[in-house]
Amino acid sequence: MHPSPLLQTGNSRATPLPRPHTSPVFLMTRRYLQMDVFADRPGAGNPLAVIPDAEGLDDAAMQAIARWTRLPETTFVFPPTQPGASYRVRMFSPRREVPFAGHPSVGTAHALLELGRVAPVDGLLWQEGAAGLLPLAIDGEGPGRRIAIRTPRASVVEVASANDPRLADVLAGLSPGALPPALMDGGRRWWLAEIADEAALRTIEPAWDAIEALAHATDSMGLCCFARADSGNDYDLVVRAFVGATARFEDAASGAANATLAAWLAHNDALPGRDGRYVVSQGREVGFDARLHLHVDADGEVWSGGRVVTVVRGQIDW
Repeated sequence: MHPSPLLQTGNSRATPLPRPHTSPVFLMTRRYLQMDVFADRPGAGNPLAVIPDAEGLDDAAMQAIARWTRLPETTFVFPPTQPGASYRVRMFSPRREVPFAGHPSVGTAHALLELGRVAPVDGLLWQEGAAGLLPLAIDGEGPGRRIAIRTPRASVVEVASANDPRLADVLAGLSPGALPPALMDGGRRWWLAEIADEAALRTIEPAWDAIEALAHATDSMGLCCFARADSGNDYDLVVRAFVGATARFEDAASGAANATLAAWLAHNDALPGRDGRYVVSQGREVGFDARLHLHVDADGEVWSGGRVVTVVRGQIDW
């Protein structure tokens, strides 16, 4: 095996040869992680990029990086500024900064735990961000670890009927479930609609024009549909979340949308599972297979979480 022509070998280690140009090249190398959130294996969950050392990046640079990754969100981690916070995070979609989202919160905590940058105190980490100081519960260690964030409190904006003219085209041809459609605000607004059964929900062809119009008319993300799972499955609910506000796409796994739904179910005393705990299947219709673990505690707080798998460990030069 011949040595690479780009390297010289000596007694200690290989060193790069000088580059054949005179103009210096300056690169800022930062750690870069990419993972699947709400998944137990690569490819099943919602993708996320994490820059765990973001000091020195301004808003324009963070937005440019998030646009470049083309992932649902990219998070940037900074030292905390609030007492008790484990770290500070900013979240960006390819288009804008996001004040709060569930899967970036859970994935960022996983990344920092994996790097050994944070350690739980009494089973909790504390995330500082635009939505305030939020706790994350850490259950277990290593690959099987589950992380759940206590989400901002959600409230009912309005309850509609299935024949509401704003929803007529959105829900046309769908068999409604027991609960009426509702608009909920949990930091982001979602329309929630129960569908009669799992098979009907899984075969929905979204009416994108109507969903986009509904999102813009009501300042919401779009439509989140749910159904009770068929018996014998390892999940209690099936969820499909159709985003129409910024771009038309179906979310692979949304911690925030599911937390908002959990608040609506708790409001109606309609939670599945036991002791306020249940599991959601989401993303199968768009090539994923996520599992989200929801918990409504005794104080009515909603915790949204699951497992995380790191897929890429590397560096970014920006």
